[in-house]
Amino acid sequence: MRVPPPRLTILILAAGASSRMRGQDKLLQEIDGQPLLARITGAAQATGLPVLVVLPPDRPARLTALIPTGAAHVIASQAALGLSASLTTGIAALPPDHAVMLLLADLPEITTEDLMRIALAHEEDPHAILRGAAADSAPGHPVLFPAACRRELLDLTGDEGARSVLQRHRDRLRLVPLPGNHATTDLDTPEDWAAWRAARL
Repeated sequence: MRVPPPRLTILILAAGASSRMRGQDKLLQEIDGQPLLARITGAAQATGLPVLVVLPPDRPARLTALIPTGAAHVIASQAALGLSASLTTGIAALPPDHAVMLLLADLPEITTEDLMRIALAHEEDPHAILRGAAADSAPGHPVLFPAACRRELLDLTGDEGARSVLQRHRDRLRLVPLPGNHATTDLDTPEDWAAWRAARL
């Protein structure tokens, strides 16, 4: 695949609390010898696009896991207020003319090829809002917003992320099918992780 133009940044949202993991951190769970956070960051970097990771202020182990990737990061000082606080911290740190691909850090099946598929769809239709979908068309992640949506993204509050922006611009939304359940598999509990690992054997 050819590399798309650089006015697109992948923003990895990695400031969540892992509240359902009963003391464990899902972003530090290892997959093929790598913490999930490092794995998904590496997949994003392999696209050749700029990558920025949003981290919380109280999880130093996540920063340690990120260091080997060399990825740029920002700290969301108000991460405890909800997903929108992390999202707006990241958006504010991006060049104002960049589209942004929002990528949750807890998606273990996302690949570089998936991200490239979204990026190339943006190149073909730069005004659309693009959302990754499972093979059965269930909407998931990542979600790409054109630069024109920046102001609306910066105005978000609460823990719903960009849901209100998606609803407001339903007519501009285009689903991009990704293989299998790549766009929808997230693992929030130890049981989720155990079942997913067992299915990989």
